[in-house]
Amino acid sequence: MAEPQIVDLTAIEPIACPCGLARRAFADFAAFPGTVHLTEIQATAQSHSHRDHTEIYVILDCDGDAAIELDGIRTPVAPLTAIAIPPGVVHRAIGRIRTLIICHPEFDPLDEVLTEN
Repeated sequence: MAEPQIVDLTAIEPIACPCGLARRAFADFAAFPGTVHLTEIQATAQSHSHRDHTEIYVILDCDGDAAIELDGIRTPVAPLTAIAIPPGVVHRAIGRIRTLIICHPEFDPLDEVLTEN
């Protein structure tokens, strides 16, 4: 039986990603077939999709004009908005956003497909 894990997401070194900076946890936790990311969305966020990953975004904090763009449709977001993004959906966050992302299966950067903004 797996032992529980406790992770301070803010203690993880951030990694550049198409959205901005991500702090990824639980890649080595066999009891959970996914990862959890604390991501700081930057103004340079790129549109992208995933071949196999499903992502759940939970907006923790954002500017008043923040939005999510899903297959070209822009929708305003606010703190505690949750967004489910299945594989193949071209998406990007717009504006300053701090989000928790649950990725299933475990994140793999080779699964990302960058597109034009």
